[in-house]
Amino acid sequence: MSWLDQAPFQPALWAGLVAAAAVAGWLRIRRPAERRSLHFAFGFLALAAITLGIGAWLSDQPVVATAIAGAGVVLAGLAVIQVAAVTVFRGLLPMAGLAVPRIAQDLTNAGLSMLWLLLCLRFAGLNPAQLFTTSAIVTAVIAFSMQDTLGNVLGGIVIQLDNSLRVGDWVRLDDVNGRVEDVRWRYTTIRTRNGELVMVPNSWLMKNRFYVLREPGDGAPLAVRRAVVFQVDSQAEPSKVIQALERSVLDATIAHVLAEPPPSAVLTEVASGFNRFTLRYWLSDPQHDDPTDSAVRIHALAALGRADVPLGVPREEHLMIKENEVWHAAAQQREAARRLEAIRQTDLFAALSPAEQTALAERLIHAPFAAGDIMTRQGAVAHWLYLIVRGEAKVLVDGPQGKVEVATLGGGSVFGEMGLLTGEPRSATVVAATAVECYRLDKQGFAEVLRQRPDIAREISTTVEARAAERASRLAKAGAKAQPTGDLLRRILNFFSLGN
Repeated sequence: MSWLDQAPFQPALWAGLVAAAAVAGWLRIRRPAERRSLHFAFGFLALAAITLGIGAWLSDQPVVATAIAGAGVVLAGLAVIQVAAVTVFRGLLPMAGLAVPRIAQDLTNAGLSMLWLLLCLRFAGLNPAQLFTTSAIVTAVIAFSMQDTLGNVLGGIVIQLDNSLRVGDWVRLDDVNGRVEDVRWRYTTIRTRNGELVMVPNSWLMKNRFYVLREPGDGAPLAVRRAVVFQVDSQAEPSKVIQALERSVLDATIAHVLAEPPPSAVLTEVASGFNRFTLRYWLSDPQHDDPTDSAVRIHALAALGRADVPLGVPREEHLMIKENEVWHAAAQQREAARRLEAIRQTDLFAALSPAEQTALAERLIHAPFAAGDIMTRQGAVAHWLYLIVRGEAKVLVDGPQGKVEVATLGGGSVFGEMGLLTGEPRSATVVAATAVECYRLDKQGFAEVLRQRPDIAREISTTVEARAAERASRLAKAGAKAQPTGDLLRRILNFFSLGN
């Protein structure tokens, strides 16, 4: 009697078919996404029931009935394995909070199916080992023809073993950018922002570089740095622009933008007519990159508007056009007015006549400094002075315990006058505390005015001596030694070769 004809076996077999069909039906209702996988299970169950029914109907032909019933048992086993794999990997494990890639289900299904076929061969009286030995050449040919498929299978296994790619990760490779939906035995599926489903062979992932965005694992949220670019008019003060851009994100509530790490803005390019700034912020969800970039730009543009910072455009000038000549003339007049105002606000040149002040203003050179720049260094020799128009600078002198801050200079202040008038080394180091806009006057520019009216030297020397006395007092409080002015007027006349 065949094992297929044993009395306890037949009822148990039909009971297994009914149970598998019931579970498959329940999964089809609860897991609509698995309907395609269950189609194979329903097909195997139907074929198993049909073949078993035919085998029972042909009971008067034992050989044929046994063969057909054996095929039904094989199909029934494959159906049960298919349903069991879907139940465990797509039903029970997700309910326990475990997201397992589909390659685990596929490999488990394939392995159990192969084991079931070998058992069936053993029950049928065949030795699987002898079968594999006699078909070694065929097996080698099949393996060679399926090397790409085997590479994909092994690639998927290795990717899962070393945890380099997980379901839910955001990845970027070549021109594909999206979230990993699943890892199959042959390929990995990636859902892009456009809703496209991209299949990438696992063997390709093993051989090429790809980028993964994933939470650090120490409890910190996922943070992706984004960058948006702004072109700002070249006349705008860079530190002012950077502050406005950074505050635009810090002072706003923008969805998916992280407060930590904080945003940062940098000057990335200086071009003709504009400066290019890059505002970098941190995004919590790559899915919303473009909309969040748009929101950040909107807030940044509003902040630049509040700060009175105009946007910049590439500038092209044609000097042959009459309107441009008028524009240049107006710009030169505005700049001349600014320089003259800087001279008039300086007590050192307050006693000069309007014509002399205008002559000095024409010799001023624009000299901006960024925060942290050393504007002049103690002990250096430089024959010019600086007139600060806007910003703040710190005056530091070398003391017994290092550099000591002795003064803060603001708009309208002047420093470096002794270097201009006498040529002596700088008595202090001046560092820009903020962005500083100032003008520089060199020896040649001052000498022209001085030669026309040497009496200016006497008037200026009186002012400089008063400033030197005040500076000496501050240096004494700081524990530093001030240089004596001596006969300042004589030193000025000798330095400019004016004699008596």
